Amino acid sequence: MTERTQIVMELTSRLNVLRHSDIDGRMALLSEILGRPAPETLTVYPPFYCDYGLNLEFGDRVFVNQNCAFYDMGGITIGDRTMIGPGVTLSTAGHPVEPAERFDGITVAPIVIESNVWIGANATVTAGVRIGSGSVIAAGTVVARDVPANCVISSNGYIKRRDLTPAP
Repeated sequence: MTERTQIVMELTSRLNVLRHSDIDGRMALLSEILGRPAPETLTVYPPFYCDYGLNLEFGDRVFVNQNCAFYDMGGITIGDRTMIGPGVTLSTAGHPVEPAERFDGITVAPIVIESNVWIGANATVTAGVRIGSGSVIAAGTVVARDVPANCVISSNGYIKRRDLTPAP
C-alpha cells in the first residue's frame, strides 16, 4: 500500500503541473492513477489529490472541480451526473480513536455517492458515508452520517434542511 501511495503521489504531481488545455495528458494520467481507462465523460480540474487511485470509481458525466482530495484506500464510488465543487475532501481512512491505538494503523470504510449529487465547495465527506441520489451537500458541510436521497444538507453537524422532489 505504501508503494502504491508513492506512485500515485508522483502521478498526481505530474497531473497538477499540466497546462489546463492538455486534456489528453490529463486523461492519460488519470487513467494511470485509476489503473484503468478513465471514463471519457469524466472531468477533473487540477489540482487534484489522491492517495491510492485503484479504489476510485467514477460514473458517467462526473465533474470534479479544482483542489479536491480523494483519499480512496477504503473505496470511493461516485455515481452518474455528480458534481463536486472546489476544495472537496472525500476521506475513507482514519485512525483508531483510542489514544493507545492511534499509531497501530489506519481504519478504512467506503464512501458511496449515488447519482445526481451536488457537493458544494470545501465540503468534507468522512469514511463510511453514503450520500443518496439527488441530494445536495452545501458548501463547507462536514458529512459524517449517511444522507438520504433527495435532500439538502448544510452546516457542520448535519442539519437536514428540506426534502427534494425526485427527478422523473
